[in-house]
Amino acid sequence: MSVFDWIVLALYFLLMVAIGIWSHRQVHNTSDYFTAGGKMSWWLAGISHHMSGYSAAVFVGYAAIAYTYGFTLYVWWAFAISVAVIAGAFIIAPRWSRLRQRLHIISPMQYLATRYNVPTQQLLAWSGTLLKVFDVGAKWSAIAIILNVYTSLPLAVGILISGGASLIYVTVGGLWADALTDFAQFIVQLVAGVMLFVIVLAKLGGVTALGGMWNQLPPSHHAIFGGPYTIWFVLAYLLINFLSYNGGTWNLAQRFIAVPSGSQARKAAILSAVLYLVWPIILFYPMWAAPILFPHLPDPSQAYAIMSRSLLPPGLIGFVLAGMFAHTMAMTSSDANAISAVVTGDILPFLSRRLRNLSGEDTLRAARIVTFIFTVLSMIIALESNLFGGVIGLIVTWFAALIGPISIPMLFGLLPAFRRCGPAAAIISWAGGIIAFGIIKYGFTNDVAATVSLPVLVSIILYVGIGLISGRANPDTDAFVKSLNSEDGGEGLAEPELVDAKQL
Repeated sequence: MSVFDWIVLALYFLLMVAIGIWSHRQVHNTSDYFTAGGKMSWWLAGISHHMSGYSAAVFVGYAAIAYTYGFTLYVWWAFAISVAVIAGAFIIAPRWSRLRQRLHIISPMQYLATRYNVPTQQLLAWSGTLLKVFDVGAKWSAIAIILNVYTSLPLAVGILISGGASLIYVTVGGLWADALTDFAQFIVQLVAGVMLFVIVLAKLGGVTALGGMWNQLPPSHHAIFGGPYTIWFVLAYLLINFLSYNGGTWNLAQRFIAVPSGSQARKAAILSAVLYLVWPIILFYPMWAAPILFPHLPDPSQAYAIMSRSLLPPGLIGFVLAGMFAHTMAMTSSDANAISAVVTGDILPFLSRRLRNLSGEDTLRAARIVTFIFTVLSMIIALESNLFGGVIGLIVTWFAALIGPISIPMLFGLLPAFRRCGPAAAIISWAGGIIAFGIIKYGFTNDVAATVSLPVLVSIILYVGIGLISGRANPDTDAFVKSLNSEDGGEGLAEPELVDAKQL
């Protein structure tokens, strides 16, 4: 990279830190830190939801898939997410905001003690926190790989640079810093992505290359389903995306919790879904074109980085690299904030009597400490990502397969159709999904579709089946779940009590 590229990248990092410092002044309590006080605008929440949904793994792991298999990546990833979030906009998203209004929650796990019981809440909170450490570790590893291609910096140095910058602004600024940096990062990656798209298009011959490019690629590259990404994999991933992007991934639930009302949460979800439908076409185009411009790459995961490094003039390389950082830091910092909310609001009060009675200022200090510790642990995992199958192994297999057993009790518990599913259904479905993943992955097959889909299906069958067979109607649960159907659904009902670890 040229000196100008380094200057652009340095200015980007300074901007992120400056936003964090400014946001620090807006945070006065844990509600501000974790939910922006319920005052976030729907458009900011929608952009933040979109930006927090993917990272530099797109430019590493997904670049390899696009280079090898072509258009199918858009089908099973971007298009499937868009469909899932649109569905969730009308079924799930508004309920998160109403939960904050009814129970004053600061984390998406907090309501589970009221919906089920404290042991169920603790089980899902602990397992989800552990899973997220590995998932975020994969994101740090991905951005370090890209930085290595551009600058030859060792992977460990890349992890420390990207993780260190995020560590500063998200620790001091909370969700406000997270959302505002998401917006700034959205602008950066929009400009960077469009620049590379235009340059690649010109390199291939202009506007006619939009359709003509596919004639220069193998027929399999413009197939809807290709390689291991069969229709069954796409359907399985559609279900997983519904669970993940509507709140099973906790940082995405926080975006809906932070807006003032359910109707604004719905608009935020729709905006995010539209962005997923349109933007990845521009973003993925250079990856799809890479086999034409750079055939026979020994490591397809470096396709996007090699292409941008080779085609862009000095200065623009730094800007595109900043765009890749933008995706990663948007996702990882929001994950850190969400995990901190769960640990601070759900786990720490369970562990210690002293931590249950912290003052507001002490609780905010504890939240920042937890955010710091989580980020550091995820960076350590990034340094050892090869032990878990690398970036794709961590994201596509481990996270996709295990998010279902954790999120099914969490999301289905919001819906009236599953009001009879109690703690037994939640715990058994979680255990069944985890066991199924272990048996399938290490005992029967390495097939990606089976490893990803079967644990989720096992969890759903157990959750619904146990609820139908042994579930009993609970008037309080029925009234509580019903109250989430509309903005005024709680009128005439007693204000539900937020159960926590103090009452165990």
